[in-house]
Amino acid sequence: MLPRTAGSVAADGKPAVKLSKEEAGKGGDISVSGSGWRPDTLLMMLICGRATPERGVIGGTNSCANSDGRAVTTDSKGAFRKKIPVSEPPEPCPCVVHVATVTGERAFAHAAFKVAGHPVGPLPEPGAGGRLAVLAAARLDGSGSLLTWFGAPAARTLVVTVGNLGTDPVKDPVFRIGSSHGVFAPQWEQRQWRGTIQPGRKAQVKLDVQLAAGAHGDYLVSLKYGQKVLAEQPWGVGRPWGITLFWLLLCVVVPAAVFRIGMAAVDKARPRTAAGRAGRHRTVRLPGLKPLGARTSGASRRPPRRDPAAPPPPDSTAGAGTVLPWFTPDSTPGPHAQISAPDRNSPTTKGNL
Repeated sequence: MLPRTAGSVAADGKPAVKLSKEEAGKGGDISVSGSGWRPDTLLMMLICGRATPERGVIGGTNSCANSDGRAVTTDSKGAFRKKIPVSEPPEPCPCVVHVATVTGERAFAHAAFKVAGHPVGPLPEPGAGGRLAVLAAARLDGSGSLLTWFGAPAARTLVVTVGNLGTDPVKDPVFRIGSSHGVFAPQWEQRQWRGTIQPGRKAQVKLDVQLAAGAHGDYLVSLKYGQKVLAEQPWGVGRPWGITLFWLLLCVVVPAAVFRIGMAAVDKARPRTAAGRAGRHRTVRLPGLKPLGARTSGASRRPPRRDPAAPPPPDSTAGAGTVLPWFTPDSTPGPHAQISAPDRNSPTTKGNL
């Protein structure tokens, strides 16, 4: 009696598969029976290598003898029975008989089987059956800052959508990311992404990319998983003009500062004699003028005594300028001439005659 594997148990609600023989050689045949399937469903039966009921078929149907497979349809109760020829799969054993639905909801079951005379090899490590591929175009997210304008390292985030096309889940994959400039080869660095990508699923992977300080020009960012390059994305990095501006200011400020320091040193080291100081503050005195700071005696400040018999002194304002006659009263006797215009209502000279 064949041992009942997890894939062949129908009590838990999963489809079950049973074999008439545990082992058979190439050229013979075995009977495959199943239960617990959907009624009236088309199934495909294959003998596959590098597979176990617990891990399934590693590598997919590429590990199966597809040319010798058989199709079968379940009855109204979801059961079937059919013979399948024994053939050697393209991969070494351990082997299984793989039964899966062709249409409708996906369902499958495995039963352990040994092909007599077929080589047997070890199974790959768990996760080795995962195969990642890029499903969408990669892009670089992020922008520069003020520090980047002054030569700080430029940084971006590489965003790529990958899918697992293999049969094993890929857990915490380790990618290699590199950046190349011109004809130079990329310098690869490892980046680990935290997460698990199940078979047939996709995920968005974000990895940090950073260039050296002061880097500028056209770069090419590459993403590699294993030995396969998954994506390449160009990256144009602007020139750090802040460094150029800094050197220009430095070439102007430093000579000016050196010149000022030199002039101050020369002025401080210049000899200063007493004659030079006296000549610098020499004043010129005019005859008859007193210095501004000279003090006058008390007698000179008293006004001179005036003789009562002497005529009065002339007005100080008289000589200031010539007094116009029409601004001074007329001192001559007789009637005074009218200076202003005659009144409009006054009689004219002709009327008085």
